[in-house]
Amino acid sequence: MNENMTSEIKINKVKESRVSQVDLDNVTMGFNFTDHMFVCDFTNGEWQNPRIEALNLIPTHPAAMALHYGQAIFEGMKATKGQDGTPLLFRPDQNAKRLNFSADRMGMPQFPEDMFVEALKQFTAIEKDWIPTKEGSALYLRPFMYADEPFIGMRAATSYKFIILGSPAGPFFSKKIKLFAENKYVRAVNGGTGEAKAAGNYAAAIRPTEYAKAKGYDQVLWLDAQDFEYIQEVGTMNIFFKIDGKFITPDLSGSILAGITRMSVIDLLKDKGFEVTERPIKLSEIKEASANGTLEEAFGVGTAVGIAMIEEIGNDDFTLKLPAENPVSNMVNDTLNAIKVQKAEDKFGWIVEAK
Repeated sequence: MNENMTSEIKINKVKESRVSQVDLDNVTMGFNFTDHMFVCDFTNGEWQNPRIEALNLIPTHPAAMALHYGQAIFEGMKATKGQDGTPLLFRPDQNAKRLNFSADRMGMPQFPEDMFVEALKQFTAIEKDWIPTKEGSALYLRPFMYADEPFIGMRAATSYKFIILGSPAGPFFSKKIKLFAENKYVRAVNGGTGEAKAAGNYAAAIRPTEYAKAKGYDQVLWLDAQDFEYIQEVGTMNIFFKIDGKFITPDLSGSILAGITRMSVIDLLKDKGFEVTERPIKLSEIKEASANGTLEEAFGVGTAVGIAMIEEIGNDDFTLKLPAENPVSNMVNDTLNAIKVQKAEDKFGWIVEAK
């Protein structure tokens, strides 16, 4: 793709939007989709034909390699509206970098980061009427890449598609959540694909999550694959604990996804004067802090969920109850939401206008 491709996105808008058919004040992510999609093809060793067109089905050969060998990655992000109605993106450059990190791990081609951001800006500007304005709501954006070459054989594909979809979304969790500390199934291992946003990671998590929900929990607390001792992630989120006034979160050890919200929360907490440490965290340490009264707060962070307060951690062998009050968690949640709609100062330079 040449350097000038960002100005060459072809746009073919629909004649009439479907947005009037959707109640944007009452939407669940992933059920309704916007009028358009962005599509770009990787063929003959380069990305070409970037375009925004009507959302439609995509012809797929039964031998498309993503279906057989799992070369598929994605990103997740949200668009909001500023106080003047301008569509806004939150740190899209970081999503571009992470997509390419995932692509490298999965043997897929890099997607130009300037095109990634420009495509998101133009797509979001076109779909701005789909952005909900209710507090905690947003337009969820799903950039993804998959191998569409028809071939049966174990090697990297030679053709791919990169697509962006949009789905209006309300708040993900309306209540505090309960976590099941999984001690049989694992999400990822060091040296695996856990630090990439690969589709297969999520497929492997579906059955254990269903088991956890059947036991009355909301999400899985994933532990390390060797000893089931070290905390990794929560469902599809990173996790933070406040112990004796200080925050800790698992370090990026090679099996944990580098969340965009995670890095933002770390910056925000430090800016508010809190000490934040990234390091390995044993489940036994959290149990001990709960027992001696120093475990003050715990919350999950992620693009889809925002900030999810945790009220309980347990499994068939133990139960930990978290304190009822969540002053810092609420502050982080409120501050991030305010920055994303320009109600608070964006001192970090996170917001990008989608004009």
